[in-house]
Amino acid sequence: MLKVLNVVGARPNFMKIAPLQRAMQNQKDIFDAKIIHTGQHYDERMSKFFFDDLQLPKPDVFLGIGSGSHAVQTAKIMIEFEKVCLEQKPDIVVVVGDVNSTAACSMVASKLWIPVVHIEAGLRSFDRQMPEEINRMVTDAISDMLFVTEKSGLENLQREGVDPAKIHLVGNVMIDSLVYFLEKAKQSAILKEMDLSQQSYALCTLHRPSNVDDPKNFVNILNALEEIQKELKVIFPIHPRTEKNIKDLGLQDKVKAMKNLVLLPPTGYLDFLNLQANCKFVISDSGGIQEETTYLGIPCLTVRENTERPVTSEIGTNEIVGTDTRKILDSARLILDNKWKKGQVPPLWDGHTAERIVEVLKKKFYDR
Repeated sequence: MLKVLNVVGARPNFMKIAPLQRAMQNQKDIFDAKIIHTGQHYDERMSKFFFDDLQLPKPDVFLGIGSGSHAVQTAKIMIEFEKVCLEQKPDIVVVVGDVNSTAACSMVASKLWIPVVHIEAGLRSFDRQMPEEINRMVTDAISDMLFVTEKSGLENLQREGVDPAKIHLVGNVMIDSLVYFLEKAKQSAILKEMDLSQQSYALCTLHRPSNVDDPKNFVNILNALEEIQKELKVIFPIHPRTEKNIKDLGLQDKVKAMKNLVLLPPTGYLDFLNLQANCKFVISDSGGIQEETTYLGIPCLTVRENTERPVTSEIGTNEIVGTDTRKILDSARLILDNKWKKGQVPPLWDGHTAERIVEVLKKKFYDR
């Protein structure tokens, strides 16, 4: 059997590992797959929501790293994950996405000569001020197999001189989770509980330091929300970092004055998916939401200056609008006037990416 360590560190990782873990469990005679949770982002209530919603088994190992600076967090993960690798002696280490756990665990495994598999490889924002960009580049440089979600990933890796034999365009595991759970998400009671009807509200998420730590950018975005909420309700599941900065920057009164802006605690996966699938549009600085909205055909305004997922704006429903209040509002007006682009679903975003990955791994490491 192939002993595989599937690493998760933050909530977006759960959605990416869940379909892979399920696909490996469907071939238990070949794959002995264990979930290693570094605890990079850990809130007991939220983690339980996500593990339950995604039908993920309890992690086989929980490292309990917690928060800290990038250096401290990465170092702690490396120290603890090395112990796991030496004890478990895996045949493969699988990392997903671009969080600190991704880079830290890939470095540990690589130095122990354990093959590293990176899922969601090749994505580039070309903005090295984003910590995630450094994590992507480091992980891709030392990984043995690179599974790519979109054409830009192929082009980026080829330009960086990566051996083509390592690269596999397979689609998007985030979309696997969305497809698998969409019908179940529709049974969520959150719309009824909040007295919401289809397309009667916008949905907002903000968490990036470049937005919520920067007073100018944060106020610009809030100014846009202030105008939008005059026309339709804005549902805002609020990230702990964002909530803290509203207080620290003295923005509580501004936010409270927006009577049609509804702040929620962070929601579970199924509730959020239901909110997303039924809203008029999304305003967000998330990477994964750009992909999910493109699949769902929901307009998305990304309040960033760049994206590592260009296919979502090239052929999808996403648009990069930055943090200029007027540009956000002009784009929102197009959506409200039903003049937004239709968008297409990118190739291979069909709900079967994890199965393709498992077949490639089987051929590489087992059928030999």
